[in-house]
Amino acid sequence: MFTKGQRINDRYEIIRLIGEGGMANVYLAYDTILERNVAVKVLRGDLADDEKFVRRFQREAISASSLSHPNIVEMYDVGEDNGNFYIVMEYIDGKTLKQLIKKRGHLTASEAVDIMCQLTDGLAHAHDSYIIHRDIKPQNIMILEDGLVKITDFGVAMALNASDLTQTNSVMGSVHYLPPEQAAGKGSTIKSDIYSLGIVLYEMLAGTMPFRGETAVEIALKHIKNPMPSIRKINPKIPQALENVILKATAKNPKNRYNNVRELYDDLKTCLDKKRANEKRIVFPYPEDDLDDTKVLDNLKEEIKEKENKEEEKEPEIKPVSDEDYKEDKRLSKITKLLIGLCSALIVTVIVVFLIVPYFFRTPELRVPDVSGLTVKEAAKQLEDVGLVVSSDVKEDYTDEVDEGLVSKTEPIARKVVKKGATIILYKSKGSQKIQVENYVGKNYIKIQAELEVKGISVIIDYKNVDDKSKYKGKEDLIIEQSVKKDSYLEKGDSITLFLPKMVKEYPDFVSEGWSVEEIKEFCNEYGVDITVEEVEDDTKEAGTVIYQSRPAGSEIVDKVSIKIKVTKKSQNAQENSNNNNDGMVPYEEEDN
Repeated sequence: MFTKGQRINDRYEIIRLIGEGGMANVYLAYDTILERNVAVKVLRGDLADDEKFVRRFQREAISASSLSHPNIVEMYDVGEDNGNFYIVMEYIDGKTLKQLIKKRGHLTASEAVDIMCQLTDGLAHAHDSYIIHRDIKPQNIMILEDGLVKITDFGVAMALNASDLTQTNSVMGSVHYLPPEQAAGKGSTIKSDIYSLGIVLYEMLAGTMPFRGETAVEIALKHIKNPMPSIRKINPKIPQALENVILKATAKNPKNRYNNVRELYDDLKTCLDKKRANEKRIVFPYPEDDLDDTKVLDNLKEEIKEKENKEEEKEPEIKPVSDEDYKEDKRLSKITKLLIGLCSALIVTVIVVFLIVPYFFRTPELRVPDVSGLTVKEAAKQLEDVGLVVSSDVKEDYTDEVDEGLVSKTEPIARKVVKKGATIILYKSKGSQKIQVENYVGKNYIKIQAELEVKGISVIIDYKNVDDKSKYKGKEDLIIEQSVKKDSYLEKGDSITLFLPKMVKEYPDFVSEGWSVEEIKEFCNEYGVDITVEEVEDDTKEAGTVIYQSRPAGSEIVDKVSIKIKVTKKSQNAQENSNNNNDGMVPYEEEDN
C-alpha cells in the first residue's frame, strides 16, 4: 500500500487511493515529468509473487496499450518498481456507471441508449483489434461530466488468437453479467461481451440486475436456465424495440445474439424511432435450449440406452439358491423396505419444511420508495406507510444534488427490492462539501493545485513581481501569496488564485536612466537580444544620447528578439560650423609662430 507523497519509479507522486480491487489498487498520482494527474494501478503485494497473477496483470497492459479510442481509457506507461508491478493510465475525473445508477435509481431510455452507443463504439474498436474485454459491468464504465463514456479495466481482456485458454481464464468476470457459455465453463467470444452489454442495458433501465441470488453458483445457474425478465413489466413506457435489443443481446443461445457489436450499435441507433413504435416482441430463429450442454446430455442418454440393450441381450447365468441364501435375501428385503419407508418419510418432511411451510409464511417483497428531497419526518412516514422500518440512526453526507437538511438517499437505495419490514437508513444532506483553506504560502504549487482540484476547487496560477529576485532563485514553484485567506471555506466549483514569484527579466528605462550605447549593447549581448542602433540628428542634445527604445521599460525580455534604439548625432550644419571654427584657428597659430 502506497501513502500520500510516495513516488513510483521516482516519477509518479501518489496523491490518494481511489479504488481497491481483487487484483490491484488504483491511486490518483501526479506525473512530475509531464505535469498531469494520472491513475496508477499497482498489483497487490500479496499477488506480486504469484506468476499467474503477474502474467494476467501484464496481459492487461499489453492488451490495452494497442487500443486508442475516445471511449476507451488510454494507457500511458507500464513497469515495475522495487517488486511493485504498475500500469499508468488516463485519470478520469468522473463517476462509474454503477455509481450513477445507484444515485439516480434508473436511467431514462434515451440516456441508456446514448451510453450504450458509446460503449458499443469503443468495444467494436477493441474487437477489431482482436481483443475481448470479458468483464463488462457498470463498475468498469466511467461517465465524465460532459457525458463521455470511457471503458476501463481490461484486467481480464483476452486476445482472440490466444492459444492457452484454460478453464480458469474461461470463467473470469463478474457473475451478475456472466454469459451462459462462460458460466458453463466454455470459452469466450465477442458474443460474450454482447451478452454482458445486454445485462448492463437492462440494469440501466431497471435500476437492478435481472438475475440475483444468495451465491455466485445460484446466479450463474439462472444465467444458464432462467428466461430474461421483461423490462416492460417494470416500466411499460419502454418501447418494445428497446426491449428487443436487450432480449437479442442476452439470448441464451449465442446463435440468437447479434453477430457483432456493430450490429448491436446499428440497432440501438434506431430503437427509439417512431417508425419502430409498433414493433412486435422478438422471436428467435434458434431454440434457446438448443445448447451444447443439451446435446451432450442427449448423447449420454443414447449411450446409457445402448448399454442397457446390450445387457438385456446377454443370457442370465442360472445358479441354484440354498435355504441359507433364501433366508438372507428375505431378511435383506425387510431391511430394504424399512429403509425405503424412512427415506420416503424424510423426503416428505423436507418438502413440507422447506417448500410448503415457507410458502405460507413468506414475507412479501417491495421496492424502496425514492424519498430524496423530503424532510426526514416526511421520508420516514412514507417508508413506514409501505411497511418498512426506519432506523433511528440518521446519517449525514455531502451532496450538491439535494438542499441541506433534506433526505439525500436511503440505504438500501431507492427502487431496490427488499422484504417487507426491512430496516431503511436515511441520509440527510449537509449540502455542498466545504473545504477549509490552509496557509499555502511557501508550499509547492503543483502539490497544492492537485490536492485542491481533486476536491473540486478550481485553481488559477498567476505571477507577482518581487523586489529581490535573487531571493527566489531556485524557488520559482513556491507560492508567495493566495487570493483566499487561511481558515476561509470554499465549496466545490469555487476558485482560488495562487501567486508565484515573477522571475522574468525586464527591460530597463534606457532613456531616463541615461544608458550609453556601449552599455546597452553589453546588456543586450548578455540576455541574447539583437540590437539595432539608428542615429538621429539633434543639435539640442549631446551626441550619443539615447532618446528612444522600441521595447518599453518593464516589458519582459524574451530570448532571440530584437530591440531598436535611437541615438543623437550632430546635424551637417553643426559639423560644418565646427569644422570652420577649427579652420580659422590655423592661420592665427601660423602667424603666432
